[in-house]
Amino acid sequence: MCDIAPFRALRPKAAFAEKVSAPPYDVLNSEEAREKAQGNPYSFLHVTKPEIDLPANVHPYSNIVYEKAGENIRSLRNQGVLIREETPCYYIYRLGMDGRTQTGLVCVSSIRDYEADLIKKHEFTRPEKEKDRISHISISGAQTGNVFLTYHEVAEMDVLVAAWISSTEPVYDFTAEDGIGHAVWVVDDPETVDRITGIFSDQVPCTYIADGHHRAASAAKVKSALGADAGPEADYFLTTLFPANQLRIMDYNRVVRDLNGLSPDGLLTSLEQDFKVSESRNPVSPSALHEFGMYLAGKWYVLSSKEGTYTTDPIGVLDVSILSDNVLDKLLGISDQRVDKRIDFVGGIRGLGELERRVDSGEMAVAFSFYPVSIRQLFDIADSGNVMPPKSTWFEPKLRDGLLTHLIRE
Repeated sequence: MCDIAPFRALRPKAAFAEKVSAPPYDVLNSEEAREKAQGNPYSFLHVTKPEIDLPANVHPYSNIVYEKAGENIRSLRNQGVLIREETPCYYIYRLGMDGRTQTGLVCVSSIRDYEADLIKKHEFTRPEKEKDRISHISISGAQTGNVFLTYHEVAEMDVLVAAWISSTEPVYDFTAEDGIGHAVWVVDDPETVDRITGIFSDQVPCTYIADGHHRAASAAKVKSALGADAGPEADYFLTTLFPANQLRIMDYNRVVRDLNGLSPDGLLTSLEQDFKVSESRNPVSPSALHEFGMYLAGKWYVLSSKEGTYTTDPIGVLDVSILSDNVLDKLLGISDQRVDKRIDFVGGIRGLGELERRVDSGEMAVAFSFYPVSIRQLFDIADSGNVMPPKSTWFEPKLRDGLLTHLIRE
């Protein structure tokens, strides 16, 4: 069963919450972060993307960057912008987007559970991304990135959360510049805290990583590297747990830098071996499984998988596997998406226009759009002990960085 715990969050005073809160570190590049944080000295991007406060020629993975993160955390605390909770608490976090809400529990989850696969994974991590988070956590002393977990819903927990929200006021409640609402409640009643811990230890056999594989893996490796020097805080990592029936998965699309020696016409001809290919006058957002959109040389195409060109096992039937096997590896020579620099991943929240932009600019040669993976598929893969190809799922809305941070040392 699941070992979760309350924690003493480092969080902004209410008056600063909206200014401190920032998009997750991994949805912005350095230039975008620098622009978004401009004129806002309280933005948590100064902590999660601290290269924005250093000369542009400084490598974002150099130690000076991570040292700057720690320096910026201390500065925000010294200014009274960030405060540390006096006693361990749970937190309820409600997100609102496009007329729908989802509500989760912010807590710390056990590294031991992660290592024992009671926190189930569905993706491999990319080495350079993992190394970045390891350095950030170990040097700054803070887990700033929240790992997004999901679990099979429990009626007792749903009732408890609804009762707490209806009977108490949130400490934060604002709508960010992107239109997404964020509300946070502090759960500080000792009896309620104990009850929540008991629900998860008695009724939730496992949780699943929805978003944050690199953050989770990095927290575990930092704990291992610290060894005997690790304090009790390092035994846990920052998580938010959402019931599965509240979640929405969006498409996670691909762009590829070159065609591996093929011409556009040559790629189209080669694709016909495994797909029915038809040109589209409009951008293609696939409407069913085993259908893909492709943007190539200024035109959109629909790729429909032919029967018999993929397997029906839990991994082979996934659209990310079909494209990986029959296009990326077979035709474009990309055999390991975790390390190949010729491929990049574009979350569905950015829209199909972002795929067009990156191809039309000449940065990329071709883009592929997907039909989203389902929660059921994610659970099936994780329960079977298998993993999906990298960057298979994109969850929206996303938690903001900076509202709740877990310190592994002062």
